[in-house]
Amino acid sequence: MKPIQSVVVLLLAVVLGVVAAQWLGTESLRQYGEVIYRAGGNDYRSTVPQVALMVLVGLLVLWLLWSLVASPFRAWGRYRRKQGRARLIEGMQAHEYGHWQRAEKLLGTAAEDEEVSAVAYVTAIRSAEARGDQAAVDQYLQRLSTTDATAYALMQAERLLQQERPVDAINALDAPGIQPLPPRGLWLRTEALARADRAHEAYGQLGALRKQKVLPDEAVAELEVRLAAQSLLEASDVNALAAQWEATPKALRSDPDVVSAYALRAVALDWDEPALLNLEQALDTRWDESLVTLYGQMPVEKLATRQANLQRWLGQQPSSPALLLALGRIAARQGEHVQAEDYLHRAIAAGAGSPAWEALGEVFTARGEPALAAQCYINALRQQRGEDSVVLARPVAPLAAVVPERATVEEQSLMSEPLPVRDISRDERDEYGNPIR
Repeated sequence: MKPIQSVVVLLLAVVLGVVAAQWLGTESLRQYGEVIYRAGGNDYRSTVPQVALMVLVGLLVLWLLWSLVASPFRAWGRYRRKQGRARLIEGMQAHEYGHWQRAEKLLGTAAEDEEVSAVAYVTAIRSAEARGDQAAVDQYLQRLSTTDATAYALMQAERLLQQERPVDAINALDAPGIQPLPPRGLWLRTEALARADRAHEAYGQLGALRKQKVLPDEAVAELEVRLAAQSLLEASDVNALAAQWEATPKALRSDPDVVSAYALRAVALDWDEPALLNLEQALDTRWDESLVTLYGQMPVEKLATRQANLQRWLGQQPSSPALLLALGRIAARQGEHVQAEDYLHRAIAAGAGSPAWEALGEVFTARGEPALAAQCYINALRQQRGEDSVVLARPVAPLAAVVPERATVEEQSLMSEPLPVRDISRDERDEYGNPIR
């Protein structure tokens, strides 16, 4: 309590004491009973209210004396806390400005206050990491472990994730003494589970993340899509994949990333028909260029069925570059090179880019035209570099004298001998005097 408040309380106590003394001086109080106490051979008589008031006054005086005696120590404690808060603020400001060593010095001093020691040590660790002093980092971590176990676990988990050690991060966050985890701990554990190929467990923590408002709604939605897709890719067999797909919310079953993950894992497990079927259903529900590209690249058969579906979608999306590219690839796999070339040229005109040039190069290679194939591959490389492509030019074979393979020896010798030179006499001239050759 502050000195001014103590003086006010003392004055009020004196006033109440005077009023009470006047009231206690009346003889009517004897009806509440008397108290007789003996000291030094003498008997003292008083009423019960008078004794109670004296005891209360005595306690009040003792409390005031204790407050006066302890006030210097409390003032000193307040001064130290004020100085510690000032050093904490200056240290955090120095950390934000990049004065790493000064920040560590100030924060180390501020950490002497137990109320702010955890915050000071955490910021000091970040400053030491910024200047690459691992010894100082370990020293501050050791101090933090004895001060705040939860802050220590969060800091350790963050550092272990940076070192690509998700299993150790999970173990640090699963320590019994820090449960339940704070919101940031939930997010770190979710990320660690995802990196440790335990996306199914990480997906189960999304409800807690939403409730704690750890991330914005958009970030949580993106995380949900990523974890759902990763859970499908981690399925060990067909049964696990089917169960995980059934557990996936319906709203995500048409998401391109989730559908792609399911289709890729299904094909890897030799489950081709469900992979194609779900891709077709997703494209019928919501058009997506990446799904069309995957549909055309799937290493499965049923080329005629896929070609029919692609042509059906072409009526709805006539200028889709991914759709034209997929049709060109399917036609090339069926050996229809002329039709594949036509689709791929249209895909290039629609902006399909480097993949379409590569596919066209494969078509020309299969047709035995390596010169045109080389030009396509060069254009693909130019597209990847952001340069303009060059118009294809079919090479022209040079004219050359060809000797028949079955010519006789005499014919070959005659063809190899030079033509005889004819002598021109003076009589062999025309009417103008020019020699006749």
